[in-house]
Amino acid sequence: MNVRRCLATVATAAAVLGVTALTPTSAQADASPTAAAEYVAVGDSYSSGVGAGSYDDASGDCRRSTVAYPELWADANGPSSFAFTACSGAVTTDVINDQLGPLSASTTLVSVSVGGNDAGFADTMQVCVLQGTDACVAAVAEANTYISDTLPGRLDAAYEAISAAAPNAQVVVLGYPRMYELDGGCALGISEESRAAINSASDNLSAVTGDRAAAHGFTYGDVRSAFTGHEICSDDEWLHSVTVPVGDSYHPTAAGQSGGYYAVFESLA
Repeated sequence: MNVRRCLATVATAAAVLGVTALTPTSAQADASPTAAAEYVAVGDSYSSGVGAGSYDDASGDCRRSTVAYPELWADANGPSSFAFTACSGAVTTDVINDQLGPLSASTTLVSVSVGGNDAGFADTMQVCVLQGTDACVAAVAEANTYISDTLPGRLDAAYEAISAAAPNAQVVVLGYPRMYELDGGCALGISEESRAAINSASDNLSAVTGDRAAAHGFTYGDVRSAFTGHEICSDDEWLHSVTVPVGDSYHPTAAGQSGGYYAVFESLA
């Protein structure tokens, strides 16, 4: 997920959610990866690894990290081929138009995280930081309306495109963690009411994304449990708050990629 748009005036962030493992279709179960897996990783900055550091210079503004969960999985499992097209700031149409080139009938595994940028969480977070609790709660409510009413169709389009391009692949949809540990150790920042509202939007996004993933026979990986106790305001944060470079703010650290995303993905793929 990309926060640079809203960080032009303040370092803020965006993205929330999580997910539960759902049973893949029998065709996808048959496509479970082995050492001969052909793996493609698509999606937004939570898949590209923004916030984890160690970026591949060749990836440019997509900011793909060598310690992002797709790279960790490929290193651990040695697939016969691996293509990494996830890109910071991607929305569902970017996945459809720009990231699916490596997919084919021989692809056996696809991972994807997408939807947070569509829902406008960067703009929502900007409101929460700059305009106080009442404006934050109203902005989160607006985001929730989009998540419930508009995002399902956008996710359907992206998932249909993935299925069409890789009809024999197991597809694992990774969600997003909740941003905050409530009643945690943050003395400064947005109000506790704002933090709770943002977390509730994460849960809404989770429910919608998980529902659409299931409708397409995809496996949905819930990272919320993995990040519990590691949110912002916890004693062991796996998510950046405001940091330098500001584009890393509100993204998983390297520990979040390995202990959160990689652990969940490895358990499902």
